[in-house]
Amino acid sequence: MWIADKWKDYEVLDTSSGEKCERWGDYILVRPDPQVIWNTPHCIKEWKQKNGHYHRSNKGGGEWEFISLPKEWQISYNLPINIEDSRLTFNLKPFSFKHTGLFPEQAVNWNWFSSIINKKKEENPNKEIKILNLFAYTGGATLSAAKAGAFVTHVDASKGMVNWAKENALSSNIPGDRIRWLVDDCVKFVEREIRRGNKYDGIIMDPPSYGRGPKGEIWKIEESIFPFVELSSQLLSDDPLFFLINSYTTGLQPAVLSYMINTVVTKKHGGKVEAEEIGLPVSSNGLVLPCGASGRWSK
Repeated sequence: MWIADKWKDYEVLDTSSGEKCERWGDYILVRPDPQVIWNTPHCIKEWKQKNGHYHRSNKGGGEWEFISLPKEWQISYNLPINIEDSRLTFNLKPFSFKHTGLFPEQAVNWNWFSSIINKKKEENPNKEIKILNLFAYTGGATLSAAKAGAFVTHVDASKGMVNWAKENALSSNIPGDRIRWLVDDCVKFVEREIRRGNKYDGIIMDPPSYGRGPKGEIWKIEESIFPFVELSSQLLSDDPLFFLINSYTTGLQPAVLSYMINTVVTKKHGGKVEAEEIGLPVSSNGLVLPCGASGRWSK
């Protein structure tokens, strides 16, 4: 398992009864987590000292209970790369369906590909490294790649998420000319990029389990992901650096991700594939909370 254990501003304090108790900077949140199927005693005081609590509804969805939480606050993360300013700063705010605007477990992937980009830039400072981030959300991966020295194309269908990502880039002191921001359907965008003949040195994708396209097309990850991997791999340059898929869907186990990437990317470009569960350490007991899986290809 790949564990995101380098955070200073975030930690999972404890887990029990379908919920996790987390520290986000100076604030304690209690949120639901479907992986937490155990019922263990609440052995830390923070369960009662929470600043916000998202309550699931038996009918689906839920709502936030705010005890003493600002509308917005920031946390930071330092990438383990050799540059003067490696800090990323994220603007957090609780919004629909338990989210805060950040998936902290993804830091383990940020570390991986930012190190690849940083090493390549050190070897050849004049080389422009182009990265494509699909289903890019609020930009954690985009910021990490841009901070390491790449030019990033950030694509998400939600205008609100793209604007949020822009705020994070500004807070992280990333020059405006390092990122190309696009509000677009990822499948349609990739199809157009293929026709344009554009290429990328690295591709990151974090596809949703379920969604709808601009014309009502249904996206179910189990049915749609392999054709999309085949499609997007056509955008890789002749000498690509990496290809990354993240999945929160339980049906897409690491071995499934590995099989897909080997079939499509390794077959054409060589290199190697690794796939693992990703997780977050739980500080109260030294265990690890599973948070999905990632498949990585690198040259």
